[in-house]
Amino acid sequence: MSEVAIRPAQHPVAEPACTICIANFNGRGVIEECLASVFAQDAEGAIEVIVHDDASTDGSADWLRDGFPQLELLVAGRNAGFCVANNRMVARARGNYVLLLNNDAVLAPDAIRTLLAATRDGHADDILTLPQFDHASGILIDRGCRLDPFCNPVPNLDATRAAVAMAIGACLWVPRRLWDELGGFPEWFGSIGEDLYLCALARLRGHRVVALDQSGYRHRQGHSFGGNRTTDDRLDTTLRRRSLSERNKTMALLVSTPTALVWPLLALHLALLALEGAVLALARRDGAILTRVYAPAIAAPWRERARWWPARRTAQRARRIPVRDYFSAFTPFPRKLVMLLRHGLPIIRH
Repeated sequence: MSEVAIRPAQHPVAEPACTICIANFNGRGVIEECLASVFAQDAEGAIEVIVHDDASTDGSADWLRDGFPQLELLVAGRNAGFCVANNRMVARARGNYVLLLNNDAVLAPDAIRTLLAATRDGHADDILTLPQFDHASGILIDRGCRLDPFCNPVPNLDATRAAVAMAIGACLWVPRRLWDELGGFPEWFGSIGEDLYLCALARLRGHRVVALDQSGYRHRQGHSFGGNRTTDDRLDTTLRRRSLSERNKTMALLVSTPTALVWPLLALHLALLALEGAVLALARRDGAILTRVYAPAIAAPWRERARWWPARRTAQRARRIPVRDYFSAFTPFPRKLVMLLRHGLPIIRH
């Protein structure tokens, strides 16, 4: 099979107001509700929908091909990861704005209308997101995220705080011209942290990341990749997710942190990772936590230097905002310490 097979929409919209891009991998059980919410949108203007099936093994591709002729379907011959999937879809998008939407996310009926209205109300060049609610309980999860000094996302629950550091990739609205300017998601990330990276680059260039206070989406948080949820009031994650998360947050810190502040932050960050990995490995009596999660993240700055160093030079040369403004969306208190005090040591599953 070729790298990606394309099934065009049966009746493509002539001039879409926006393009919704949905990356799917083995999401047969959740994507139907996602698509139902997309096609039920109460929005002005036509919506283009593109789905990228990333070599699913649950029959998703055939089901999408047979049941949804109104969307454009990209079917990968082999699994490429979340970053590649979204880059492929946005490359084919014809809308001036793109909404990246997880296959386990469900939009409120007025979501697209709210986002389009915001572009006419001073946010045409900004990255936007909507309030995120837990799919089952309806409890507010975040209104975008701030960051701590080590690039750990801190959920924003303040409806009066619109300016945030990042929008979660489960529902991320971006002008297509800004996406092209930033180069899309870094494909070497694979998955996890690409939303943090993209938003950081945009903010360095003077674009805002804004969490709107209206509409919203429900999300099965952690469903697509495993982990990233609380079970019996304990943080529950997986080795693979934690490994990618720690490595990619380290890469984002290296690329985006302005000025020489990056070096003392990196040194402290790596020291804390070493301590955290040792404590978790001993407490859980599981050496894989250290060898598969923390050791690779600590080694990443050296091993990945051929990737992050050119990316850092490009990002910092393009910086248009003062250092103080960049850090205005950060909070000084470490997120992991908050989670430790609240939930105790995390569960890390193999």
